[in-house]
Order: sequence, then structure tokens, then C-alpha cells
Amino acid sequence: MIEYLGLFPEEIKQNMEQMGEKAFRAKQVFSWLHKGASFDEMTNLSVSLREKLKENGVDQPVSIQSVHESKLDGTKKFLFALRDGNCIEGVLMRYHYGCTLCVSTQVGCRMGCLFCASTLDGCVRNLTAAEILGQVMCANSTLPAGERVHNIVLMGSGEPFDNYDNVIRFLKLVSHPEGLNISLRHISLSTCGLIEKIRQFADENLPVTLSLSLHAPNDEIRKKIMPIAKRYSIRETIDACKYYLEKTGRRIVFEYALIDGVNADERQANELADLIRGMQCHVNLIPLNTVKERNLNGVSGKQVQAFLDTLEKRHISATRRREMGDDIEGACGQLRKKVLEEGKK
Repeated sequence: MIEYLGLFPEEIKQNMEQMGEKAFRAKQVFSWLHKGASFDEMTNLSVSLREKLKENGVDQPVSIQSVHESKLDGTKKFLFALRDGNCIEGVLMRYHYGCTLCVSTQVGCRMGCLFCASTLDGCVRNLTAAEILGQVMCANSTLPAGERVHNIVLMGSGEPFDNYDNVIRFLKLVSHPEGLNISLRHISLSTCGLIEKIRQFADENLPVTLSLSLHAPNDEIRKKIMPIAKRYSIRETIDACKYYLEKTGRRIVFEYALIDGVNADERQANELADLIRGMQCHVNLIPLNTVKERNLNGVSGKQVQAFLDTLEKRHISATRRREMGDDIEGACGQLRKKVLEEGKK
């Protein structure tokens, strides 16, 4: 079955011609799909064409299974259902400058980072471009008239660069001028550090903000919490980020989850400052959500501030990530894992 949401207008045009339909119908179908419409809702198409589309393919490949809304800040955690019975997560955060949606790129993840719940059960499969885009359509459907998602972060379940081709197609679709037309400058992509893909992505010349899940100032610590560090050294990873910066001119964001007794003392803050000194970058400090399966614990607010103060004294741009959705299991993979465990029971 064709996932029409994952096609560009010219690809839908070819499909229209194969079905004996007028080529101009392609733009109508593309426009409807990017408004979140089903085939039956495409009222300016003939009934016969709508039936052909239903016979040949799928309109919206993602649906909302459940929504959990934070009583603290209005953050929404979605559990999205896929057509094959799998489920994924997304988080909608509302800021004064607009709505930001965190999307998943895989069902689960195979990177094995110890601090992330998404990877506890491994990776089931990659998401298609249509399934990544479908998360945006679902989130938009829950917003009041006149509001829509304006910013996207590829930081949900999965490693985006482990699903490279589908992620690139998604980025080009979501920014298409005849579709949602979301500026690529309003999109951030988070990677644990697949350096060949970082360099390849730099050469795509897409002005996306690259966020590197760094989480350690040296190889010794990084290898303990991130299996990818056994494949690529921290110096190789930083060099790839510098290449991305040179090619795109876009500031790099370093994600750094503070883990008690692992990477969060003053010495490690100074080591981090030495590592990234001179780069056009920003450090996003993340108070870790406790991962009981791995016996990893977060730090106190006082420890976060001390780490932040050290970086700022070293003239490193840094902030503490605003904690949102704490009462609805907002961190990656938590809700999906809970649902899967309940299903087993």
C-alpha cells in the first residue's frame, strides 16, 4: 500500500497519471494530506478518485492512541498508534513563541544509551517519512483553530541518523512550500554521534540545528554510558561537529544529562569547557530522570547550578533545560515502555 503522506507532489502526479486521472489533482491531494485530511474528507475530488486512492494506499498512517496532559504546564504526551500495531511517543510543548513537537524516528532504539528508556527494548523498526510526518498531523489536530506546530525536534525515540533516508525525506516534506512549510531553521535533530552521517548531513546543506548527545567530557566516562563511544572517540565526534558548523554556519547544541556520581562535578565541568572551547556552540544541561533499570540517578538543583556556573565562568554558553511534563512521564520512551509492560501483564 502506498503511503501518500510520504510522497512529494511530483510523485503523486505520476500516480494520478497511472490511474488515468488529471495531473492537477496531485496538488489537491498533497494539500489535503498536509492538512491532516483523510481521503473521504477530500471533498473537491470525485468519489471515484477517492475510492481509487483508498484501494491503492493510505492517507494518514498515524493515529492518536492516548493523550496525557500535564497539570503543571499543559505539555501533552501522545501515544501514537501505527498501522502494524506498534506504538511510538511524541511530546507537544507550548511556549510563548509557539508550539514545539518532539517526534520519534524509530520504534525503540538500538543505540543503548544507559540513561534513555527508549533503548531498553531495542529497536523494532525504522519509521517511514510518512509516519514521522504523521505525528505532526496528529498534534496539529489537537490544537485550537489558528494554531499549529511551528517548531520540531527530532529527539523522541530512535536515532535519526540510523534512519537517515527517511529522516531526510521527512525534512524535505515538512518544509515543502505547498505543505506545512515549516522552516528548517525551526527544526532540531539530535544524534548520539554517528560521525559519517553527521558529515553526510552537513553536505545536504539543510539549515537544521544539530544537537549532539554528548553527556561526558571524555572517552572514559562516555564509554560507560554510551555504547557509540566505543566506536567513535570523543575527539572524532567533536571534529565531525566542527565540520557541520563550518559547512552550515549553524551553532551546535551539546546535550548533557547530569548523572549523579558519573559526570556532574566541577572537574568534569571544566573538562567539558576545555573540550568545546572556541566552538560556536551551546550546552543544554539536562537534569536526568531516574532510570531505575540502570541504577542511574539525577542530581539536585544545587548541583545543576554549580555545573552551570562553572561553564559560564569559562565563557561557555549554557542553560538548564526547562523541565516540562514531569507528571506525565515526559522523558523519551517512558510512556511506551509502561504501555508495553501493562500489555504483557
